[in-house]
Amino acid sequence: MLHFMALLLWVAGALAFAAGMPQLGWAIWAVVLINGLFSFWQEYQAERTLAVLRQALPRRVRVWRDGQLLELTAEVLVPGDRIALEEGDQVPADARLIDANALSLDLAVLTGESLPVARHARPIPLSRAILPMREQANLVLAGTTVASGRAEALVYATGAETEFGHVAGLTAATERGASSLERQVGRIVRTISTIAVSMGVLSFLLSWLFVGIGPLESLVFAVGILVANVPEGLLPTVTLALAISVRRMAGQRALVRRLSAVETLGSVSVICSDKTGTLTCNRMEVQATWLPEPGTGLDAGLLEQACLCSNAHLERGRGGLRAIGDPTEAALLMAALERELDPTTLQQRYPRRRELPFDSHRRRMSVVVESAEGTLLAITKGAPVDVIEHCSTQVGANGPVPLNGPLRQRALGANDDLAAQGYRVLAVARRPVEAHRLEARAEELERGLELVGLLALYDPPRPEVPDAIRQCHQAGIRVTMVTGDYGLTAQAIAQQFGLLDPPTGTAAQSREAMAADPVRVIEGPQLDRLSEVQLRQLLKYRHRLVFARMAPEQKLRLVQAYRALGEVVAVTGDGVNDAPALRAADVGLAMGQVGTDVAREAADIVLLDDNFATIVSAVRYGRSVVANISKFLTYILASNVPEIVPFLAMVAWRIPAALTVLQILAVDLGTDLVPALALGAEPPEPGAMRQRPRRRDQPLLNRPLLLRAYLVLGLVEAALAMAAYLLAWRAQGVSWAELQALAPQLLHGTATPFDRAMQHRASAATFTTIVLAQVGVLMACRSESRPALQGVGLGWMRTNPLLLVGIGSELLITAGLITVAPLAAVLELAPFPVAWLGWMLPVPLLVVLVDDARKRWDSAAATRA
Repeated sequence: MLHFMALLLWVAGALAFAAGMPQLGWAIWAVVLINGLFSFWQEYQAERTLAVLRQALPRRVRVWRDGQLLELTAEVLVPGDRIALEEGDQVPADARLIDANALSLDLAVLTGESLPVARHARPIPLSRAILPMREQANLVLAGTTVASGRAEALVYATGAETEFGHVAGLTAATERGASSLERQVGRIVRTISTIAVSMGVLSFLLSWLFVGIGPLESLVFAVGILVANVPEGLLPTVTLALAISVRRMAGQRALVRRLSAVETLGSVSVICSDKTGTLTCNRMEVQATWLPEPGTGLDAGLLEQACLCSNAHLERGRGGLRAIGDPTEAALLMAALERELDPTTLQQRYPRRRELPFDSHRRRMSVVVESAEGTLLAITKGAPVDVIEHCSTQVGANGPVPLNGPLRQRALGANDDLAAQGYRVLAVARRPVEAHRLEARAEELERGLELVGLLALYDPPRPEVPDAIRQCHQAGIRVTMVTGDYGLTAQAIAQQFGLLDPPTGTAAQSREAMAADPVRVIEGPQLDRLSEVQLRQLLKYRHRLVFARMAPEQKLRLVQAYRALGEVVAVTGDGVNDAPALRAADVGLAMGQVGTDVAREAADIVLLDDNFATIVSAVRYGRSVVANISKFLTYILASNVPEIVPFLAMVAWRIPAALTVLQILAVDLGTDLVPALALGAEPPEPGAMRQRPRRRDQPLLNRPLLLRAYLVLGLVEAALAMAAYLLAWRAQGVSWAELQALAPQLLHGTATPFDRAMQHRASAATFTTIVLAQVGVLMACRSESRPALQGVGLGWMRTNPLLLVGIGSELLITAGLITVAPLAAVLELAPFPVAWLGWMLPVPLLVVLVDDARKRWDSAAATRA
């Protein structure tokens, strides 16, 4: 109730009091209060919708209960619970570490520290016990995130009793910055309000100084012009349009965490998508293995050691055993079960003594396990190129075989052959470890390894993705695949989706094609060699790109380069390493099923089904929000012209005003509000995904919209409304000269009751004509380009039943305002003869015909151009 448009109406109400019309002043101020309450209610509903939708994706924690590792909601944690943490998790409570493997925490939320801080499970010396909780190295605190490593801890504080809870209690709420949509709406409000004030002041001066109307009457005239130009229902309608789109997107499995992100989606021009789980089904299966010496009987040993170097575990459910954990590691356990191996027994027989967690830079994970005899064995699992680089021998039938040049190339060639078929390939290697070297650095433990073999896993592409990518290309949206996978694997998958041309030969030919055109598939090391200028040139002129073996900082650099070119970028991610790119993007999209807490917190939208096709649906709804705002802007502004023209005609022709200020308010907030809301609820148009993305800086209130609203629809409405007003006087037997003579008497309140009754009937005819014209405008505004009479049917009742409610409500309100005596007396309206409806009812059709002619003219002009 304190934004610029509302302040303008407060001033208009005060002017009405000054002009000696208190009933008008109270009416205008009531409009401000009602509009403020309605805006508050819509914002409350929108926030409530977001809160309810967030509950659909509660934060989960892994906690030991009754000897089993369960996944529960964070709210059920109590002191004494034993929780498991891994990279990407948000710590749910304050807890004491009892086991930690290469653990480091991001404490920025509590300390502002930008770098991760190491944590361990060892007791701290008594001399350091006086340190603040956040500085004690064997504690993990609620609200912080696991930057790397794994751990288990005992909870000692939850909720408001945690360190984070204490800080939150001392922290005042911070107001968020305005979104681009809010800034645009604010600009619209200021523009329209400036026009309204200018026209009001100009009208006052013209009528008083040049036409000879007294200052009191001129002030009433100026207030009428001012109120007629202010679209009172604009702000609540914008809020409702966003809230409706949020609900619709939730039905499409996209959870919006920031309301204004819906509008930004409509401008997305580049989607940087992860591969696993987004473009593929995230159902990994081991489909092939490669051994250095086929027939050596080491296939089972390869799977055994892969299972030992895994953090997934088996759990018995209703359908039998299932693997819980990372999909890739879960696939290894299920493959072992199919070979009649028991991963659980295996992990118990070889207890883990140390773990070096997977790192997106090292691209591998290592563990040290102990056999029953007490010997230690290091096992490494990871990207084949990186693992093979650290191998000096390979498994042989009679013991380790030196991995010389030809054998090394043979192993790398096997990796390429499997990758070119679209497999994700893992290498497994091992080496014995002396007890005194157990705590050696990672570089020492992972040096001089013995290659055990390769595992090829296949994650089938989602069947709906190729069509979704085709829709993106039709919509002018570039899709760039960004993955940590090997280049040939990424190329093969991209070819299956249609992102790259389909394969034409063998794996060797694929390697040659990739080498011949290295700018189609770019790996992380190649990206590092490009300067900023070269990278921008590449992104500007190459529209079909795949980036492979990408590190977090490289993904962030890619997003920043796209944005520097003026692109509006959407990024998908699921891990803690994706968080920087998610935050840097215009729209961050996190995975709801496999995403980490860090990724979800950094994102604007969470995909509940981790599906790329859901992104395309979300973009459609984002585009519809912008389109709907333009539609109801056109609708609201069009009625301003027939509301202004009666006052201009009063001054120019010296006739009575066809409308009063109260009648204008009745149109703007009585009859127009629900139909405007109905336009805000319009579903996406069929051609929404065949248009180019909207530019980031493109204004909502643009020249074509103003020309259509004011000079086409508005002028037609004004002409029809004034024709109805004059016809009403003619039907009552009053000539033009007699009408001009009545004007001063009606203005000064000296007219006879009979003359006032005729004016009320003529005003009712004008009011009804404007409402009927707005019905035509409502149907015309459903599309900016498609003629309203094209394919006329009742389909719109199914797609947007609120339109029917809007039309019905404005007709019922109009009938009530004219026929209910108390309301009619306040608004100075009166029932008119039913026969007059004969020349009013064609009005909606006339408005639609004029706008359809304009649409066809514009379409023909665009075709000629």
